[in-house]
Formats: sequence, C-alpha cells, structure tokens
Amino acid sequence: MIKERILLSSPHMGEEELKNVQEAFATNWISPAGPFISLFEEKLAAYCGTKAAAVVQSGTAAIHLALRILNIQQDDVVLCQSFTFIGSSNPILYEKATPVFVDSEKETWNMCPQALEEAIVDSLEKGQQPKAIIVVHLYGMPAKMPEIMALSQKYDIPVIEDAAEALGSTIKGKACGSFGDFGVLSFNGNKIITTSGGGALLSNNTEAIAKARFLATQAKDNAPHYQHSEIGYNYRMSNVAAAIGVGQLTVLAERVAARRANHDFYQALLGEVKGVYFLLEPEGYFSNRWLSCLLIDPQQTGGISREDVRLALEKENIECRPLWKPMHLQPLFAEARHYGSNYSEELFDLGLCLPSGSNLTDNQKQQIANQLKNVFSL
Repeated sequence: MIKERILLSSPHMGEEELKNVQEAFATNWISPAGPFISLFEEKLAAYCGTKAAAVVQSGTAAIHLALRILNIQQDDVVLCQSFTFIGSSNPILYEKATPVFVDSEKETWNMCPQALEEAIVDSLEKGQQPKAIIVVHLYGMPAKMPEIMALSQKYDIPVIEDAAEALGSTIKGKACGSFGDFGVLSFNGNKIITTSGGGALLSNNTEAIAKARFLATQAKDNAPHYQHSEIGYNYRMSNVAAAIGVGQLTVLAERVAARRANHDFYQALLGEVKGVYFLLEPEGYFSNRWLSCLLIDPQQTGGISREDVRLALEKENIECRPLWKPMHLQPLFAEARHYGSNYSEELFDLGLCLPSGSNLTDNQKQQIANQLKNVFSL
C-alpha cells in the first residue's frame, strides 16, 4: 500500500475564502476587475506598511513591472542575488538587461552587503552604472536590509525587494517588502498564504503603483476605444483570486505561528546532531519560517549527506527539496558575472528543505521524525 504523500508545502485554506469566492460568483465579478481586488490591495498595503499595492498574477510579474517602471533598458546592469529562485532573475532577461549576481553571507543566507558593494564598484569602474538591485528574503529570513539600503542610497541605485517567501517576516518590527523602492510578494500555491497563483507589487510611490496597474492591464490608454501607446501585459489578478487572498489574510498570523512551530519541532529533534545546522535569527530579525531548512555536513555526520536524508524520506513518500541552486551555476546564466564568496554553492551542496506546511498533522510530523531518527540513528 502506497503511503499518502507528505508534501513540502501545500495550500492551507481557512473558512472565509469560500464565502468570498461565492460572493464574487453571486455578484458576477469573475474578471480582472472587482471589489475584492481593491480590498486585497488595501489590506496588503496596510499589513506591510506601504502606501499602495498592486495585485498581479505572480511574483515574477511584479518584479517585471518594477523593472519596467524603473525604465530598465537593454544591456543595463541589474544586480541580483544569486541564491534564489529563477523568478527573481528571469525578468531581467525579459528586458534584455544584464544580470550580475551577488553571493550570500552566512547570517541570513541572503545577499552579502560586502559582495554587493564590490559588484557596484567594479561595475562603475567598467563604466556601467547599475540600474537596480534585486535582493531576496529566502525561506522567510530577512536579508540585511539596513546595510543594503545604505548602499542603495550611497550609490543611488533603486532596490527591488523580493519578499515572495517572506510575508509576515520583519526586521525590528518593519515588514519585509517595505524597505526597498519596491516590494514583491507571491501567493503561489506553496506560499504561506495563497490565491492559487498570484503576486503583488508594494511601494510608497503611489504613482508607480498606478503605473503598475496600467501596465498590468495591457497598457490601455484613457480612450473610449482600445488604444495603446506602449507595451503592456495581461498581468492583473482576477477578482476571484483576490477574494481568496482577502480570506487568507485573516489567517496569516496563524500560518506564521504554525510554520515557526514546525521549525522549532525540527530543531528540537536534530539540533544536537553533530554536523546538522539550522539558520538562526539575527537579533531583531523575525522569520516566518516559510520552509524549515537545515545544512547537513557529511564530514561531521559520519558520512550522512543531504541526499541520504532526502532519499530516505522520499522512500517513505515524504517530499523534501535541496536548497536553491544558485543562479550563477545555472546554464542560462553561464556568462554572467558573479561577486562574493561561493557560500551559496555550499548551501546548495549541503542544504535541505523539510516538509513545512502549516497544515502538517501531528501524525505526519511523527512519520517524518521516525525517518529522521532512523537516518541519524537517534
């Protein structure tokens, strides 16, 4: 008998979402227009502490819109975190700009400020003024935003803050997604809250958000007929998806608490195992712990590797995943420049994401724990 699969991170619905969707159906707002869209935007902006938000079809779309609004052109240099999902960097290629990758530091696993400044200075020496910085809060852990924003101001480079995995995470109470010129969220099915698929662009620049909404609805000019003066996109979120999002926001605090409890569960189980390391929160940092991640050093575990653990769990139909493969190692970006240490490569080699859904049952946790105990002979 095949065991029911334990997923890495699955959608977790509350009670309000279906009521909202039924209301959208009853009122016939089934298109990329309707009251739940504006309500979702208002609630997101209020939660994140920004002046405005635009909801769209994905986090990737939101990054693309930010690049468009910043007028990124062909061959412009865009500095991007290397250790991330490809959705952070693909939009650079959409605009035929040049991605330059920056490696990670050990405290948060995110963009290293020292490597970032090295990339900026070297680009300037090459006669290339970087036009944007894309920094990512991976797995819910905030990046070193105070240091990165200081460099942004020093060199006059706008920041796009990819908080796709970090809704609910903060630095000294300030929300991820509210530090940069633009913040980006994702509501993909595996995120801490979901609209099945979707994203949002955040900013304190209300004119920029208005521009994002314009571009996301095919850049239709203000005319009684269909007139278009620039390239636009079919990026706007539907009212039905936004209805789900409004409902999901009501349970966000519970979802964050559950994800953090998952991380505590794994840390209590494996925290004393030699060669197993968890990412700790720096002082003043609060992570939503979207995914519970650990590093497994086979030189200290008696030869037990990340893959040994992943395959042992997979054998029991428990989904795990290696940490992100850095962008500078991807064939698509083989010619791209890369700055900093190769710490992201170490993270990829040693790192594993464990099942982290807020809807994990006690029985599922016990199944996972039993397999981990078997692997590490606990």
